[in-house]
Amino acid sequence: MKLPDDVRGLLARRFRSKHREWLKACVSDNDYETAWPMEINLDIPTERDALKQPEGVRAWTLAWKSWQGRGTLVWRERRWRALGTQSIPEKLILEGPDDVALWIGEATRWSRASHRFETLLRRWPRLIDVLPKHFSVLANYDDVDFSCLTEMLSWICSNPNSNLYPRQIPVAGVDSKWLESHRNLVSELVAAIQGDPSGERDFFSRCGLRPPPPLIRVRILDPSLRSCFGGLGDISAPLEEMVDIDIRPTYVFIVENLQTGLAFEELAGSVVIMGLGYGVDVLGRIPWLRPARCLYWGDVDTHGFAILNRARTWLPTLEAVLMDEATLLGHRALWVEEKEQYSALELPQLTPSEQDIYQSLKRNEWGKSIRLEQERIQWGFAWENVRRVMGAN
Repeated sequence: MKLPDDVRGLLARRFRSKHREWLKACVSDNDYETAWPMEINLDIPTERDALKQPEGVRAWTLAWKSWQGRGTLVWRERRWRALGTQSIPEKLILEGPDDVALWIGEATRWSRASHRFETLLRRWPRLIDVLPKHFSVLANYDDVDFSCLTEMLSWICSNPNSNLYPRQIPVAGVDSKWLESHRNLVSELVAAIQGDPSGERDFFSRCGLRPPPPLIRVRILDPSLRSCFGGLGDISAPLEEMVDIDIRPTYVFIVENLQTGLAFEELAGSVVIMGLGYGVDVLGRIPWLRPARCLYWGDVDTHGFAILNRARTWLPTLEAVLMDEATLLGHRALWVEEKEQYSALELPQLTPSEQDIYQSLKRNEWGKSIRLEQERIQWGFAWENVRRVMGAN
């Protein structure tokens, strides 16, 4: 026997699992007729049950007699041999999602979401399959955020190839902070409106905007090389400009962590490139790297080796520094856990010894998801190894 509270719990669960489908059905007569009305069977007891628990059946019947709420309550007469004719509640009929939302305290959110859903569909019918996935956006955004979203979509659709930087977009309320936190949503909705939801284009190309130029940060470690740049030793410049600088280093160190690069001391004929992460593809576009001896120093974890593997597609002779087994095992006290290991089973650009370390990390041979961050290595030990690799005294 379902009491009103039982029905409320059932409807709450059904709302959580079905509210996106119901949202879409609201704009389709066929889908709406298929889903509604909804009938909730209240599980009428048998006469045997009523004889076993008369107080429970009486309380159940009285609860529904005193109930006042949304929906149609259907009563049925039962002619029982011992108890005579009894009028008992059989089922509750709800005509639409508005009724469900009112039952479970979601009326305001449902009303707001369905109204906004219909508003956006009138402007962009192609959003019909995408918007239900973003029910929380429709239901929870305040009026300012929803207005910003609507105006942003409208502006991009009217200016699909503006080639503006994001901060140049003339939409009130849309600043860089707002756009950064909503860029994935905007990109997905624009893709649907354009009829090209493949997801292969990034936010900037999808929306016709100009991305900020990627900056390459380089430290020039040799005073004679710095003299070519007026003594500048720490340079950040767009890739297009970094490609054309007139420099001929003998050694180029590529380090994953910024602070590691900042810790480098002066080295003859050397520069250090810092903080590219997985952006190492840019290395293939810098011509002055090719004649140099290039060395990569990253974290000793699966992602560090994945970045090394990726960098070698552009610099096949790239050497690894301080990413060997001895360095890893010699700093056991400084290990931390890698939150999520790189997914690939093998990395084809690694040397056999590097591949062995990568596989051992993947198999957790030394511990679960271990990671040695490069900046944790004792600096005297690290610097000695850097100089040894170069053949310096």
